[in-house]
Amino acid sequence: MGTRGDVAPLLDVGLRLREAGHEVVVAAHCLFRGLVTESGLEFRLMGADVEVDLSDPFAVDLGEHPDLVPPEKLTWPVGQRFLGNGLLEALVDEPMDALLLSPITEYAGLQLAEAKGIPAIGLRPFPLSATRQHPPALFGDNDFGRPGNRFAAEFGTWFFDALYRETVAGFRRDLGLPKVSARELRRRRTAAEWPVLHGYSPSVSPRPADWRPGLEVTGYWWPPQPDDWEPPADLVDFLAAGPPPVFVGFGSTTEGRGRQDELSAIVNETLRRFGGRALVQAGWLQLDVAGDDVLTLGSVPYDWLFPRLAAAVHHAGAGTTSASLRAGLPFAAVPGQADQGFWARRMRALGVSPATIPLRKLSADGLLGALRTLTTENSYRANAARLAARIATEDGAGVAVKAIEDRLGAR
Repeated sequence: MGTRGDVAPLLDVGLRLREAGHEVVVAAHCLFRGLVTESGLEFRLMGADVEVDLSDPFAVDLGEHPDLVPPEKLTWPVGQRFLGNGLLEALVDEPMDALLLSPITEYAGLQLAEAKGIPAIGLRPFPLSATRQHPPALFGDNDFGRPGNRFAAEFGTWFFDALYRETVAGFRRDLGLPKVSARELRRRRTAAEWPVLHGYSPSVSPRPADWRPGLEVTGYWWPPQPDDWEPPADLVDFLAAGPPPVFVGFGSTTEGRGRQDELSAIVNETLRRFGGRALVQAGWLQLDVAGDDVLTLGSVPYDWLFPRLAAAVHHAGAGTTSASLRAGLPFAAVPGQADQGFWARRMRALGVSPATIPLRKLSADGLLGALRTLTTENSYRANAARLAARIATEDGAGVAVKAIEDRLGAR
């Protein structure tokens, strides 16, 4: 469950498991059917099967699908119950030896694994567990000090356990499991050191020394590229017509959906004043930007595109950040939601990004200043290149596969 950046890296783990001789099934929403099947993995539909425009997944007509939960309510208990029901319907009869869970699937998935008597293993693209080193990634671009960081995690645990207490209880009733409090379920998982694998580089965010056993940082998992993919002709021509352009795009960010015209105007003004060549990705915010030296993009594999760029401005989501680092591409972060602020903070600390401009405060002056800094000061590209070289030595999916097999072997 989640955005493309949440789902696509998991396919790397799935493909490596299959190479190691395991049978792999991926359950996901209809939005990602093509992504999964084009990778060669088996797909199981999770939730409703509706026609979705990949460029704007939130444009589904809920009047035609009254059983769907509005996107803005998916983080509420009613939304988590809806999402979890889809997971259970897809997998309750599926034979399996282990259940690998992305973060949003944990509420229902952990109960399903218990009902089946099999291990559950977490697959997370960002850190959520308590540590003094930093607050959970969902707290964004914040640092509350060592005691405060750990307290923030403990408060978050209490809050979400309370928020989804009845939701989890409902899943357990449906599966015929005994009634157990959310607090006790979490205590049992901690005592059992249930494994959670984090798919990012320890060079970017090191494993905290005060994490409990079972929490591991493996290195990045890389989304597979379809074998038959070809870049659009207009993009190839644009890249060939001049020096490397800058990139502006906010990916699957949804925080500013009501500000499409305002954000498009800001990017338009910025690029007019910047005066250089630029690629703009419309993304889920549906940016509408034009100019003599500007090309607007749809979805393009970042592992192909980013090595061809001079610099970037993007939302600093986990997937887009990892692709930038892999390409040695410096960028300015415009975080809007979830873990984006956390990665923006890490990029500043590592000298890859000169600035963080929160999406809610985006302005042409701030964006222009960031682009000029990125394209005139070489230190950011040099730092990004050094980090890319370290990341290239890591085998995140291989480490994850070994950890999964070790867990299965320990049963």
